[in-house]
Amino acid sequence: MPQDFEDKVEKVRIAGVTKESVVDGPGLRAVVFFQGCPHRCPGCHNPETWDPKGGSLVSVKEVWKYLEYNPLLSGLTLSGGEPLLQPAGALALAGMTRAHGGNVVLFTGYKWEEITGFATGETKELLRLVELLIDGPFRLEQKEDMAFRGSRNQRLIDVQASLKKGRPVLWPGSGKSWRRGA
Repeated sequence: MPQDFEDKVEKVRIAGVTKESVVDGPGLRAVVFFQGCPHRCPGCHNPETWDPKGGSLVSVKEVWKYLEYNPLLSGLTLSGGEPLLQPAGALALAGMTRAHGGNVVLFTGYKWEEITGFATGETKELLRLVELLIDGPFRLEQKEDMAFRGSRNQRLIDVQASLKKGRPVLWPGSGKSWRRGA
């Protein structure tokens, strides 16, 4: 595994890790749930992740070792809490995933327009490694059973197309390969 990714950050605060999931993005995925969230959405699926001092402080190497990155995985989902509160940790894990041929999905309570407004350094670098971003806070009054989203206001954004066009490009879902290395 390339040293430059794992050496970007020593520790990350996480709520937990799921080795295999089919509901947190396309394909079979590992999921890292980051600890700490400023959005505190009513009806949140993971309210235990809100406290920025909760969870466990672990090294990125420990998280990666625990995942035992299964070669059958499509990639890694960064969820939360709010992964963008710990951009160095999210970047390290995304880089390690990409180095192993996987793709990266990022869940965030921030809207694309907010992210591109505050993104600097590590956050910009992270976006260059993310294929799919699910943006926006969960809205209980807009709750709906939809693929990878909890409420209608949340968007599935094709990050690479959005970076090229300079505006959010919605992910069509069909025709987009999510196989390993895509």
